[in-house]
Amino acid sequence: MKHDATFIDRLLDVIEQHIVPRTRTGVRAGNKLFGAAILKKADLSLVVAATNNEQENPLWHGEVHTLKRFYELPRDDRPATGDCVFLSTHEPCSLCLSAITWAGFDNFYYLFSHEDSRDSFAIPHDLNILKEVFRLDPGGYRAENAYWTSHSIRKLVGALPAEDRGRLEARLTRLSEIYAGLSEAYQQDKAENDIPLS
Repeated sequence: MKHDATFIDRLLDVIEQHIVPRTRTGVRAGNKLFGAAILKKADLSLVVAATNNEQENPLWHGEVHTLKRFYELPRDDRPATGDCVFLSTHEPCSLCLSAITWAGFDNFYYLFSHEDSRDSFAIPHDLNILKEVFRLDPGGYRAENAYWTSHSIRKLVGALPAEDRGRLEARLTRLSEIYAGLSEAYQQDKAENDIPLS
């Protein structure tokens, strides 16, 4: 994939237009603010988008719930995972990293890091599980390995020429503000849900 401004704009479009609306609905229902989408590599058309649905099942993290929806598509309408881009609003946790791997994706892109999940969104479980279960410090998993390569959208934006970087950084700021609002709504109401690791 060519990581130019056009590509990154498309990823941000999908987050803004397809994931955020679903996440707003999900947060109102008591779910966390994590979401994901799957796009075709060939033309970056959207295949499926979904959001966290832990109120139904604590395993339905944003990425896993997206994979569930993906595999509910008729086989003839479902592209091979090797022909797809996996987009996640937040750096996938260990459950979601494994799910993406088992599903056969060779890539994923994320907007907010594990540290953002802990520090900006008050959801520390991703880093805690990586540390407690796998003995991994933040950033300790291999971002490029035999299965997939992961990409931070923020880092990709930072590597662009200045004329593209400034505009896209403004988009990232707007998205951060949207997610800050979603986080505030989730945190205010989370005591009322029965998600094991809220």
